[in-house]
Amino acid sequence: MVGSEAAPFAKTGGLADVITGLSRYLASQGHDVRVFLPYYKRIAESGLEPPFVEHGKDIEVRCGGRTIRFSLRAGELPGSKAKLYLVDCRELYWRDGLYTQDGDEALRFAFLSRAVLETCQRLGWAPDVLHCNDWHTALLPLYLKTVYQWDKLFARTKTVLTIHNIGYQGMFPDSVLDQIGLNDHRAHVHHGDLKDGRISFLKTGVLHATKLTTVSRTYAKEIQTAEYGMGMDELLRTRSHDLSGIVNGVDYGDWDPKGDPLIPHQYSQKDMSGKARMKAALLARMGLSYEAKAPVFGVVSRLTSQKGFDLFADSIPIYLQRENMRLCVLGSGDAHHEKYFQWLRDTWPTKVGIYRGYHDELAHWVEAGSDVFLMPSRYEPCGLNQMYSLRYGTPPVVRRTGGLADTVQMWDPKAGTGTGFTFDEFSSHALAATLSWVFKNWADQKGWQNLIQNGMAMDFSWQKQGPEYEALYRGLAGV
Repeated sequence: MVGSEAAPFAKTGGLADVITGLSRYLASQGHDVRVFLPYYKRIAESGLEPPFVEHGKDIEVRCGGRTIRFSLRAGELPGSKAKLYLVDCRELYWRDGLYTQDGDEALRFAFLSRAVLETCQRLGWAPDVLHCNDWHTALLPLYLKTVYQWDKLFARTKTVLTIHNIGYQGMFPDSVLDQIGLNDHRAHVHHGDLKDGRISFLKTGVLHATKLTTVSRTYAKEIQTAEYGMGMDELLRTRSHDLSGIVNGVDYGDWDPKGDPLIPHQYSQKDMSGKARMKAALLARMGLSYEAKAPVFGVVSRLTSQKGFDLFADSIPIYLQRENMRLCVLGSGDAHHEKYFQWLRDTWPTKVGIYRGYHDELAHWVEAGSDVFLMPSRYEPCGLNQMYSLRYGTPPVVRRTGGLADTVQMWDPKAGTGTGFTFDEFSSHALAATLSWVFKNWADQKGWQNLIQNGMAMDFSWQKQGPEYEALYRGLAGV
């Protein structure tokens, strides 16, 4: 399992949670799982210094016209028997952030793929499957086919590339091919890109990986269209028989109100009294007054256009003006979105609370203390917060796209079925109409409690989602 992030060591988003959660599940089922991650500066500064692997110090790798050395550290994923290998190369990974705008960004992650294969050689370990994640590790299948083709150790090794977000493709000028040791293998890179003087790491991975996955069934279909494919839809359609969508799992060990150590008032399906206390606690923390009958709308998100916040301008103020409601926002992102939410706070200081940035504990408080969770994404490969919200008894409002379409079902008060509120059209009008439906159903608290129970009963654990990956791996390994 190869990635640029893995929780809790290095995390900027859901990618880190997925790599760790899936690896833990696979290890629990008896599989030999080994996770590879750069030994970033921030990991070292956290105090984590696993021992070096025997014969794993100062390994030399020739990249273009230079030699780069790395050493290998080994440990275990917390709460798991899955092995963790950290690629210690201070020349490349000793930076202030996980990702940079530095001129060697292509080399930093191409080298990670090389380091994985070099490590396997020295360990004499032939993986059945090398699972790559996003553009950062998408060159691994090509390296396997070219630079390391001679080594019979990898004769039966297959590759899986998971696309977590096709909006990030690892696009670089084709001059980096020499820097990353692939100049002699230009024929294997997408010819259209080379003609334009560039290389896409992700597109190269799509060309050469044995199998492709993405993080929800609907997103697997969407990325094969011009609207969502980000210029890769035609290529993905040619590989549609090798592409499958598997919804991400959720680690309920971290996200379950029944035992969540980050919230002061825990609760469960059988005893919901703690949720009312969490609502009061959240509002107090955000500097807002508590009223039991006033629904609290929560947001935990990057404040970007992808997350649908463009729709708020012509919808949310209407309800803040006319309804007795509260809005609690945790996030940061684009300057104009941050300014907009600050305007909401300044205009309705008794109704709107904002925390700019990210705060893990407060994220749990928002999930637990809110009555409704807002997630009107323009596109959403999978999304995790809507699944957290369901478990916390906080019905989500989502646009029916990607993983949101696969995990949230529209509430039908007559049938008593459904888990949240969905809409299709990406417009302020559609969001506003949905919010009107939310308020109408909030007035029927008996039905609302039924809605909450439906959501809390949903199971998106890795124990349920993980077997789909096992089936994929077994098919590739022929076992």
